[in-house]
Amino acid sequence: MEETEEFEIITSTEVEEMKAAFALGGWESVASKIQENLDSIENAKLSIAITGESGSGKSTFVNVMRGVDDEDEGAAKTGVTETTMEPTKYSHPKHPNVNLWDLPGIGTPNFKPDEYLQQVNFSQYDFFILIASERFKTNHAKLACEIQKMGKKFYFVRSKVDADIDASRKRRKKAFNEEKILEEIRQNCIDCLQKEGVESPRVYLLSSFELDKFDFQDLEETLEKELPVHKKQAFLLSLPNISINILQKKKEVLKSQIWKLATISCGVAMIPIPGLSVACDVTILVKSLTRYCENFGLDEEALVKLAKRVDKPVEDLKSVIKSPLMQEISVDVVKKLLTKAACGGLMVVEYVFSTIPIIGGGIAGGISFSTTYYMLKSFLDELSDDAQRVLKKAFETPV
Repeated sequence: MEETEEFEIITSTEVEEMKAAFALGGWESVASKIQENLDSIENAKLSIAITGESGSGKSTFVNVMRGVDDEDEGAAKTGVTETTMEPTKYSHPKHPNVNLWDLPGIGTPNFKPDEYLQQVNFSQYDFFILIASERFKTNHAKLACEIQKMGKKFYFVRSKVDADIDASRKRRKKAFNEEKILEEIRQNCIDCLQKEGVESPRVYLLSSFELDKFDFQDLEETLEKELPVHKKQAFLLSLPNISINILQKKKEVLKSQIWKLATISCGVAMIPIPGLSVACDVTILVKSLTRYCENFGLDEEALVKLAKRVDKPVEDLKSVIKSPLMQEISVDVVKKLLTKAACGGLMVVEYVFSTIPIIGGGIAGGISFSTTYYMLKSFLDELSDDAQRVLKKAFETPV
């Protein structure tokens, strides 16, 4: 692979935007524009409405999507009877702008979808997930049609599929065929919805206790395609770390922001690093590396929770971590990482001069930017590999 391919940092469109900003107000204008962009990503709000009949598992789904156990403080209340009497907001513990709303059940005989949507203030949600643990019924179909009329998107989720699989395995010991059973469940759901007037319904089969199985990846990819870019990034970063696929997508989101972080770190409030030809705002880098750890579930709290969930000592999970995570991310740690990255950063300098000349000339000849970029990219690569090793160690199986 060419070095310029490995360090393809910024798109041609972004280069032109930077040039335009530089022409208007110099380097401060460029840094300000980039900071605005990062803030808009950081502050992107996503509101997901979860509804269905009582006992369908909607509250458990809310908890799982937030990386919270049913018994944790702040978890959505679960139970076979209706525990949700009004829309209840549950913010993601690490991404407070991502909110899952547990809506009241829709199982009442006199259910009126138009009144229900007004009651729950439908306009505040980006999309709806309609959950059923058995058959989809008239109320699901009525609500879906009304949501569509209001110009919002909705997705049908058939929950507790793991229970159906287990029951079928016990009943059909010789003729058990998981793929066939899943197809029967899916077709039954589609038939029920079509009978109630829903055209070409798509149903996702899920288990909140085995979220990495069945159709969760299909649902995630559908939402990813249909959400605006900033909301999509917020959604991806908030997902529970249950598969290699999700970890890789998080890495791509974070990687796309590295050049922006390197630019504002080296372009505003620069502080020379002793012993290096680098000047940057180390506090920005400390915050960025800390967020990397949190997004990959490699902070202490997340590791302890995962160890408890899989009933393993947390030391077992930490034993496969190779990046310098056993110590808190601090100014000193970042300075050491920058020192380590200094040689690698030189490989990026030529690319910076040829592709982003305003950076090359504006930030200590591009060396500060190149070193900072290389450090962030290297650390992100190491964390991504660590997260995959931890996941495999936790479940002792390819995921």
